[in-house]
Amino acid sequence: MGERVGARERIRRQMVAEIKREARRQLAESGAQSLSLRAVARETGLVSSGVYRYFASRDELLTALIIDAYGAVAERVEEAVGARAAPRERWRAGCAAVRAWSRANPHEYALIYGSPVPGYAAPADTVDAAARVPLALLSVVRAAHEAGELRPPDVRALPPELAAQGRAVAELTGGGLPEDAAVRVGIAWTQLFGMVGFELFGHLVGSFDPADALFDHAVDLMADLIGLP
Repeated sequence: MGERVGARERIRRQMVAEIKREARRQLAESGAQSLSLRAVARETGLVSSGVYRYFASRDELLTALIIDAYGAVAERVEEAVGARAAPRERWRAGCAAVRAWSRANPHEYALIYGSPVPGYAAPADTVDAAARVPLALLSVVRAAHEAGELRPPDVRALPPELAAQGRAVAELTGGGLPEDAAVRVGIAWTQLFGMVGFELFGHLVGSFDPADALFDHAVDLMADLIGLP
C-alpha cells in the first residue's frame, strides 16, 4: 500500500512539474496575462478538466509560479551572500546573483518584478517568498553592524514616517539594525532591481550597453551609501 501511495505521489509531482514547465513556456511566449489552463492542459496531454486536479484555477498556477520564481532567485542570493566573509564582497556577490538569475530567467523576473498581471491579486502565500532576497541583503548589513564595521556617510535625517518604516524593516531581521541602515538598504534594493529591470527590458540600449561597468560601479556606490567596509 505504501509503495502505491509513493508511486502516486511521484506521478503527481511529475505532472505538477510538467504543468509548470509548460506554463513557463507560455509566459515566455505570450506573457502572464495570456496564461491559460486549457492551453496548458492541451500541451501537456491532459483533458481540459484534468489540469484542475493539480491547480484549481489560473491564479493558483500563477501563485505557484511566483513562489517558485521568488524561491529560485532567493536561493542564488542566499548562497552568494553566505559564501564570502568580507561585507562588501558579500554585497557584491548578492547583487551579482540577482542580475545573473534575472538575465537567465527574464520572463520569470517579469512575472515577479514587472507589471501586475491584470485580474490577479497575489495572496499572502507569496509574502514570505518575496521577502527572502531583501532579508538576505539585510543580513549582510546587519552582520557588518554587529561587527562594528558599518560606516554610513552623514546624510539628512529621516522624516518620521520613513524612520518608522525603517524600524519595522529592521525588526524583520530580528532587531538590532539601526533604522537609517534599514532605509539605506531599502534604497539600494530598489535601485538594484530598477537597474536590472532597465537592462532586461532594453532601456539601456544606446546608452549604458552593455551594462557590466555601470552595474559594478552602481553596486559599489550602493555599498558606500549603506556604509559597508
